[in-house]
Amino acid sequence: QVQVVESGGDLVQPGGPLRLSCAASGSIYIINTMAWYRQSPGKQREFVASVTSGGSTNYADSVKGRFTISRDNAKNTVYLQMNSLKPEDAAVYFCNADLSTYSSGIRNYWGQGTQVTVSS
Repeated sequence: QVQVVESGGDLVQPGGPLRLSCAASGSIYIINTMAWYRQSPGKQREFVASVTSGGSTNYADSVKGRFTISRDNAKNTVYLQMNSLKPEDAAVYFCNADLSTYSSGIRNYWGQGTQVTVSS
């Protein structure tokens, strides 16, 4: 059984920083790409950032220069450091992982999401 669990969501003032974490656990053999998505009310889920197992990163234009994605392969954890937060960054942030277990091939997993609120 694989679990993907996000943490770190909070209420933060505009311009402030926040760091999200996401840990994958279970009988994991290998994790390929890990990514963050977000969804705000009335909008579709959108891509935020991704990082491959080799450390290559990709960002949505809206967060470039403000957000940094990183991962700790030993801990099966991905982080999202968010700086200079704007009200439009408020959303539920979801973690996504492409991984294989010792009993299955590559599958895609989602976490339950963590709420980020940006307000003064």
